[in-house]
Amino acid sequence: MDLRDGIIMEKRLQIFIDSGDTIIDEGTEVRDEKGIVVHAGLIPGADEMLKTLSERGFRMALVADGEQQSFANVYRENGLGYCFATRTISEIVGVQKPSEHMFQDAMAKNGLTEADKGRIIMVGNNIRKDVAGANRFGITSVLLDWSPRYNMVPQCEDEKPDFIIHHPIELIQLAEALEHKLEEHEQ
Repeated sequence: MDLRDGIIMEKRLQIFIDSGDTIIDEGTEVRDEKGIVVHAGLIPGADEMLKTLSERGFRMALVADGEQQSFANVYRENGLGYCFATRTISEIVGVQKPSEHMFQDAMAKNGLTEADKGRIIMVGNNIRKDVAGANRFGITSVLLDWSPRYNMVPQCEDEKPDFIIHHPIELIQLAEALEHKLEEHEQ
């Protein structure tokens, strides 16, 4: 976190982030008989990315489709649950991305309003759900094109990301650059 005059400063940039093939490698998921993920590994660099962003004062919200217990299991197993200030999960909200209700829920849980949309980014691996959902909702979209499991070629304007990163670790530099722009804009 930034330390100014002995006070820890939280960053202005708010990071909404997906889970599967954005942090967790979907190819490593092991599910129980009910379909709940009981084990999963991380994408290379995802742990360092989450820990570093958290240490630097970035507030992150998990915004993901799936079951609440699956996320509890994998983030407990990988020791990264503390990195998320809040969790917006489709099972609880009752809809999946790209529904605006997922993004509205994350905003509400983080005390954000319409006026804050300019300082929110949505990071995900799916152009139909993460990118199009963010773009339609009016927040900045960041595509992590790490996974070969999904089509990364936009089929319409809504599916074109504002930014593309190729590895989770690249999010650190992008977040710092966007934070710097927000600070400049305020001055």
